[in-house]
Amino acid sequence: MQSMYYGVDEVEQVLQISKSKSYTLIRKLNEELKQKGFITIAGKIPKKYLEERCYGLAEKEA
Repeated sequence: MQSMYYGVDEVEQVLQISKSKSYTLIRKLNEELKQKGFITIAGKIPKKYLEERCYGLAEKEA
């Protein structure tokens, strides 16, 4: 079964950013999800949400 979430290492690879920037981005996106009433997991971000928020990522993954 494939995970529905990206961890820090996956975000780092997919977006080609540093590990510290990956942590910062995950925290920011998780905060957005919390404000919308969703439950979040520290250090992980739903793949679908990251793809929605990062322009061009969905096309890159396809």
